[in-house]
This record gives sequence, C-alpha cells and structure tokens, in this order.
Amino acid sequence: MRKAGLLLGGCARTWKAVRMASSGATRQNPLANKVALVTASTEGIGLAIARRLAQDGAHVVVSSRKQQNVDRAVAALQGEGLSVTGTVCHVGKAEDRERLVATLWEDKAREDSIKERMNIRRLGQPEDCAGIVSFLCSEDASYITGETVVVGGGAPSRL
Repeated sequence: MRKAGLLLGGCARTWKAVRMASSGATRQNPLANKVALVTASTEGIGLAIARRLAQDGAHVVVSSRKQQNVDRAVAALQGEGLSVTGTVCHVGKAEDRERLVATLWEDKAREDSIKERMNIRRLGQPEDCAGIVSFLCSEDASYITGETVVVGGGAPSRL
C-alpha cells in the first residue's frame, strides 16, 4: 500500500510540474534578451504575434508599409508597457493581400458554410497563432526542428 501511495504522490507532483510549466507559472520572460522583428505586424495576426513576443520578454520591432500604422501599433503596445519600436517596411504587393482578405470571411453565410465544412465552431483569431509562435521562438523549443504545427482549431488538415 505504501508503494502505491509513493507512486501516486510522484505522479501528482509530476502532473503539477507539467501543469505549471505549460501555464507559464514557472518561467517568466522566456524571450528575455531577444529581439524579434515581425513584418506586417500592425494589425491582425502580425500584431497579435508582436504583442505576445513582447509579453514574453522580447524587444519587438513592428513594421508596416505605412508610417501611421507603425505609429499606431507602437503606441498601443508601448501603452501596454511592452518593449516595442517600429519601422516602415514594404514586404509584398498590397493588392495581393487586399484581394486575399476580401475573399477569407466577408459574409455570414459564407463564414457559416466554411465552419460547417471544416467542422469547427469558430473561425480563428489572430491571437490563436501568437502563443505557438512565441513558444517556437523560445529556448523551450530549442530541440524542435523541421516540424509543421497546424493552428487550426481542430479542423482536419493535410500537408
């Protein structure tokens, strides 16, 4: 009986350690002393990633094609007490991005159809991608190589 108690106690301690590590309770600022340059990061997924990397301790440089977007994002993130600077940078054709955005979820019927077809309850939000990016930038992911991580809310995917 004592042996079983020791085993259960060990499992409970291990589970608590795993739970604390995954919640971030044991590590603060996993990206301290790192600099992250995040392109197209003044809105949407890019902004969410920039915010998360800064929250995790990195100094973040945000960028956009337009100075006013950079200024707005820098002000917002610095207003949250985060270490952020910004610069103007054009990283692609604006008309291609606009066309892509204009087709992803504009009307409710199309959104509902896509959610049903993909068997998901909601469409992803920019913040849904930020945590995995921060993790992959940290030392916690230093032994991970050549992996594909799907941030798809459980939707079936093929690569």
